[in-house]
Amino acid sequence: MPAAAAPTRHSSASGQHGALTADRAAALLAGCACPRRASELHAAAVRAGVDRDRAVDFRLQRAYAASGRLDLAVALLRRTPDPTAVFYTSTIHAHSSRGLHLAALALLSDMLSQGLLPTAHTLSASLPACSGLALGRALHGYAFKLALSADSYVATALLGMYARAGDAAAARALFDGMLDPHVVSVTAMLTCYAKMGALDDARNLFDGLPTKDFICWNAMIDGYTQHGRPDEALRLFRRMLRSGVEPDEVSVVLALSAVAQLGTAESGKWLHSYVKNSPRARLNARVGTALIDMYYKCGSLEDAVVVFDGLTDKDIVAWNAMINGYAMHGHSREALEMFFQLRAQGLLPTDITFIGLLHACSHSGLVAEGRKLFKSMEQEYGIEPKIEHYGCMVDLLGRAGLIEEAFDLAQSVKMKPDAVMWVSLLAACRLHKNLALGQRIADYLVARGLANSGMYILLSNIYAAVGKWQEVGRVRSMMKASGIHKEPGCSSIEVGRQVYEFVAGDMSHPRTDEIYAKLEEMNGLAKEHGHAPQTELVLHDLDEATKEKVLAVHSEKLAVSFGLISTPPGTAIKIVKNLRACSDCHAVLKLISKITGRKIVFRDRSRFHHFVDGSCSCGDYW
Repeated sequence: MPAAAAPTRHSSASGQHGALTADRAAALLAGCACPRRASELHAAAVRAGVDRDRAVDFRLQRAYAASGRLDLAVALLRRTPDPTAVFYTSTIHAHSSRGLHLAALALLSDMLSQGLLPTAHTLSASLPACSGLALGRALHGYAFKLALSADSYVATALLGMYARAGDAAAARALFDGMLDPHVVSVTAMLTCYAKMGALDDARNLFDGLPTKDFICWNAMIDGYTQHGRPDEALRLFRRMLRSGVEPDEVSVVLALSAVAQLGTAESGKWLHSYVKNSPRARLNARVGTALIDMYYKCGSLEDAVVVFDGLTDKDIVAWNAMINGYAMHGHSREALEMFFQLRAQGLLPTDITFIGLLHACSHSGLVAEGRKLFKSMEQEYGIEPKIEHYGCMVDLLGRAGLIEEAFDLAQSVKMKPDAVMWVSLLAACRLHKNLALGQRIADYLVARGLANSGMYILLSNIYAAVGKWQEVGRVRSMMKASGIHKEPGCSSIEVGRQVYEFVAGDMSHPRTDEIYAKLEEMNGLAKEHGHAPQTELVLHDLDEATKEKVLAVHSEKLAVSFGLISTPPGTAIKIVKNLRACSDCHAVLKLISKITGRKIVFRDRSRFHHFVDGSCSCGDYW
């Protein structure tokens, strides 16, 4: 036995009660999870000569495993003569439950090579370590051969394995075969459906449960949040509260994520108030980071800063959230300053840190700073840039007019460039009216089958900007042939804790007449202040008057008009849009902020714009 595994420290285990017996040692080791105590008892067992007793040996292995000394648990297993499946199962479970999957599977392989048959507990401990579906199915076959697949623990572990692998059909077949599925099985099935996006199946299963614990609620809320249905997630969270089930930290983080997607600040403040008074969801680093993320995505950067400053246990994730918040709101210098502060406190940046910093540089044209940060990733911090970092650099260079350099960088990337990178390049070509390069990029994408709806729309925009309507028609034909449809623009506004959504030309709101009357008034005042509608943005070959009418009823203008007639004078108006705002709407919203004296906070797909007294926080660099 290695010296490290048999310490010589004096133990009080034998002392005044006489010689330590095997039964006494085994009893003292039962439930032991303290490495120091396990070491002391091990030393006493060695002195008493009972350490080779099988019961004592097994309890020692479990004590070392429970206390985190897996190396000593394995060392004891290796020296045990003729270990049984029970010995192996204990050590496999200790590794698997700590995420040491390869080590757990290696122990299983060693056990099988010695001719030992796994028990139900062995299989249920090993299945969570299966990262691949092939291995999991092999163990399923083994369990069936040994007549263990119907065991409740094995069946639940198998269901969890198929759920993690995304095989909903296999998971459901197992679930339906369970005579009395317990909460772990139900949660695994719910999680599987949610992961696959089969939210209706998940909801049917969820609604059919006679009792639901907070884990089931969390699985369902997470499904809605992850698959773009944040409104449903938030409704379910409120229903959870009404049901009497106390949300935990995970529940609150999921609800805050849903609010962040919706951009509804009032709901966020209500959740913040709930956290302050909740007995289970403490305001720790994890919840605090979710609050920071929620506030800055809802347009309340000031509230995000207050939460950040109030956190006493800030980790790098919280710092990253704050850096992203500053970047998204156009406060690029503050984002860079945050980087210097976290380094001064001894924290090391992560790849996420640099994504936020490069976004900040991109949104403000800080080319030199961005280049320096990008180079420092590998040279100073040993972080290999990912596709997201290259995408940020391409966006930074493209916005700054260095399009050829951006194109060269995109082509030099070892990884396959993603759609976001190509969209950034085409957007830069449109911004700087570089039709020739835009055409080259488009041809490159179409030839390789990489074009998506965003790319086609940008290419169409480029052609329309220079009046090439025949080419616009050709691009539309290509979209139709490929089955690609343009994502409709939608703008939302929260008034009185209720969210109202508008699309271009929307006539569905009960106050449509008032909204359009206010819109006509605002468009007229904007013209009086010198605004000339940017009709070249309309991607149809129409006369100028019709193009102006099309521009006048964009969704964000309708949302702002509704905000003006629905909120008291002087109140800030917050709008969230699923797409990037067009430059005409950007110009009009600046003028409306000046004409009405209102602050307008506008969030599009990539950043925030704060319109105050005729100016925008982006400095028109967007």
